[in-house]
Amino acid sequence: MTVQRPSGPFRIGDRVQLTGPKNRLHTITLREDGELHTHHGVLRHTVLIGQPDGSVVTNSGGHEYLALRPLLRDFVMSMPRGAAIVYPKDAAQIIAQADVFPGSVVVEAGVGSGALALSLLRAVGDDGLLVSFERRAEFADVARANVETFLGRVPENWRVVVGDLVAELPGAVAPASVDRIVLDMLAPWECIDVVADALTPGGVVLCYVATATQLSRVAEYFRGTGLFTEPDANETIVRGWHVEGLAVRPDHRMVAHTGFLIWARRLAPGAIAPEQRRRASKSSYGDEDVELWTPGAVGDRQITDKNLRKRVREAERAADGARTAALGADAGVDPGVLE
Repeated sequence: MTVQRPSGPFRIGDRVQLTGPKNRLHTITLREDGELHTHHGVLRHTVLIGQPDGSVVTNSGGHEYLALRPLLRDFVMSMPRGAAIVYPKDAAQIIAQADVFPGSVVVEAGVGSGALALSLLRAVGDDGLLVSFERRAEFADVARANVETFLGRVPENWRVVVGDLVAELPGAVAPASVDRIVLDMLAPWECIDVVADALTPGGVVLCYVATATQLSRVAEYFRGTGLFTEPDANETIVRGWHVEGLAVRPDHRMVAHTGFLIWARRLAPGAIAPEQRRRASKSSYGDEDVELWTPGAVGDRQITDKNLRKRVREAERAADGARTAALGADAGVDPGVLE
């Protein structure tokens, strides 16, 4: 399948982000007969097709719109969601802290809405492999559609496995063959043992967790296994700035806490890490602590089945548009030129 690069003149099937009056954003998928209707007037898609990225076009009411292809971060923040997403600031840190490199074999669980999968696929490149696990088939459908919408195809080096990581990972990858594993789930410590078997010596496992209690339990489980290096942890806080002439100040709003990252590296078989000054025992967590990590306790919002079906339909419609454009390119038709 021909892969369209996100550059060059706008083509039928491209997603375009329009910035209109008062910086209001509209994201559209270009169609030959498409129109954007607002209370400022009508903008026909044909005005955009064939124009270069970064053009300014005018609608029927005389209002100007800046047209740009959305960046990955723009797409992630506006795409249909089945589950909560990994925000771009955290995805960037996951790629950096786990050192995801071109050609690497990476496992992620769960795939959610596909936001992190898009960043991981870029990082592993065409020679790498990403295996994504998801317990809920509906979430997996949303993720597939979102990835296809943004990339214009479903990558051949991406496998989505519907099922529980603990049960499915041993049959999906060979022992000691995975370079990096990213766990975005409620109780990642339940998967650490099977993760240790899949990781190559020196490989990295990284967990994305929401609360300090989860962070503590993951750290103590890493230590208790004796199979990993001493874990590191951090969180990323992004504060924007208003810069206009001499009016330079922090923005009134900021993206503060979204989650913690904690990661460790797999020791070689038989290796014993140097003893740390203080090490807690797994037994410090009893059954009474289980309630601390339930979805309600950590603020995990549950999407209704009706709303989830709607998200699946939205994602699949977007993917259909991208698929149509890609098929047109395979047939040798230049979708950016109208007769």
